[in-house]
Amino acid sequence: MNAAPIRWPAEAIWEAVSPLLPGFTVEVQPSIDSTNTELMRRARNGQCEPTLLVAEQQTAGRGRLGRVWQSDVGASLMMSLGLPLAPQDWSGLSLAVGVSVAESLQPVLPALGAGQPARVGLKWPNDLWLGGAAGDRKLGGILVETASFVAPQTAPSQASTSTSTARYVVVGIGINVLPRSPEGMSMPPGSLQDVEPGLDAPTALLRIVPPLVAMLQSFAGYGFAPMQPRFAARDVLQGRAVTLSDGHTGTAHGVGDDGALLVHTAGGMQAITSSEISVRPTAVPPV
Repeated sequence: MNAAPIRWPAEAIWEAVSPLLPGFTVEVQPSIDSTNTELMRRARNGQCEPTLLVAEQQTAGRGRLGRVWQSDVGASLMMSLGLPLAPQDWSGLSLAVGVSVAESLQPVLPALGAGQPARVGLKWPNDLWLGGAAGDRKLGGILVETASFVAPQTAPSQASTSTSTARYVVVGIGINVLPRSPEGMSMPPGSLQDVEPGLDAPTALLRIVPPLVAMLQSFAGYGFAPMQPRFAARDVLQGRAVTLSDGHTGTAHGVGDDGALLVHTAGGMQAITSSEISVRPTAVPPV
């Protein structure tokens, strides 16, 4: 017996976003290799329109550092938002996206303690984590990519005074909606059901996308610095011992106003910026 079709709020999202992004479209695919891959393919072929692409199933979803994002129909929210963007500084963009998504899913962090819902936190540089009585669990991930060519610009006489060059940026977001098996995973997974029972992918999508578009436009003008305190409120690495992928250890001390992770090591404070560095806590703090 086939499951009931998913009712996506495409029209409601379009109505909320199109005034901010002229030419904006919403597209839902029943199955695709990867929403990020598809929007990047289109951008390289000159299709640079603002687009929200949602997949009910991905056959080759991608995460950070080439990791695979497996998903079944209805079990995950898988989406990519593509649009031209010209920020003064790209630093911290994935962190700003994480702040926007976390706040949309859980505007107010619940208090710590037994009987409280899981807390939606952020792990540098681009993971959504759940914390609480059940310990650390990964809720989702963010993958930000830009096309390797310059997006179409306005004519010189109409160009703004901005010195930044517009590029087509693709923001991919994958979130566990339903509980899933931890088999084969480095850490147990969490789901939206841990945050709010009954919260499904269409409802989460509608909560996430309009504020995300507004945040991206704000980021273009002001960068990550205004988002730094909001990231700090959900920073799951703050004060924790961490191990860097190069083997060094230290204590995480938040992020700078450029989004760099600050780690105090035996050699002093280091600002970690490389997307190729994997950071993990060495121990789980008591709740």
